Amino acid sequence: MTTITDAFASAQQWVFETLIVPFAFWAGSGNLLEDGFTATGWLLVGVVQIVLMVLLIGPLQRLWPAEPVRDRHAIFIDVLYTLLHKLGLFKLMMFFSVEEWLTNGIGWLRAHGLHTLQIDQIWPGVTDNAWVSFALYLVVFDFIGYLVHSAQHHWHWWWQLHAVHHSQRQMTMWSDNRNHLLDSVITDTVFVVVAILIGVAPAQFVALVAVTQLLESLQHANLRWHWGRVGERLLISPSFHRRHHALSLGHEPGTVARLPYGGNFGVLFPWWDMLFRSADWRPGTEPTGIEDQVLAGRDYGRGFWAQQWLGLKRLLRGHYGQPERSAGATPKTDTP
Repeated sequence: MTTITDAFASAQQWVFETLIVPFAFWAGSGNLLEDGFTATGWLLVGVVQIVLMVLLIGPLQRLWPAEPVRDRHAIFIDVLYTLLHKLGLFKLMMFFSVEEWLTNGIGWLRAHGLHTLQIDQIWPGVTDNAWVSFALYLVVFDFIGYLVHSAQHHWHWWWQLHAVHHSQRQMTMWSDNRNHLLDSVITDTVFVVVAILIGVAPAQFVALVAVTQLLESLQHANLRWHWGRVGERLLISPSFHRRHHALSLGHEPGTVARLPYGGNFGVLFPWWDMLFRSADWRPGTEPTGIEDQVLAGRDYGRGFWAQQWLGLKRLLRGHYGQPERSAGATPKTDTP
């Protein structure tokens, strides 16, 4: 772990001194260099993730696809979402707004008696082993991720935003970052608060996010992969997560699904779904999307800005009644 951390720090320092510092002084923003160093770290992590996705997951999708590629425009929009998030643009926006406010606010609370819960100090010797400490925080973050994801489906107002993610009917490795920006702000805020409160170091937080995001890209990939009876219960596979996106699984109350709010909410590990009885072990080979896209012709938007606007519109109007239909849309039977 120390070797990996040192290598990343060296690469971050090189990129910062070679590219960011000259650009900052050229742009007259030398006063932001300290923040620029943090942004460089997120940029580097994003570039590494994208390279691994293209070189490793991309070829696997072509060899073992779960379904044929029929909508390249939808995939292109997902690529835009991925670049926005993984290259640090969204993270930088959060850093200069919500995260700075949270850090200052929690700092004020600490000055008035709030203590940090150092989870990695619960068991003696954990802090002496960076890998064990990392694994412990990963499990904690995964549990928080399960709770957040379940809430996105169970809380009607939150589902109106999260529906942007589920409206993708052509799932690929790029689909993980397809989220409403307000949804991303809320989830990012939750994890930043948790990280600060339980004492996660900044470098460790970056590593936790990077590992989680890369595995989530694999889960969303257009792959007909599963890990077998035992492996499926240890790590979430593309098949298990594709089942989460299946049209027939259901996402809101009133559907005919066995799990009316959906299931398979786990982020990395299926343990929480097993514990809370929200796991669906049937193979994930069905078409993906939201039922009312097909049954009622509801419009979730084809482009980035349309998806963002319609998400806000759903949130503000509530939509407790019948789903909207897009212009000229008629009910139709399901097709991949």
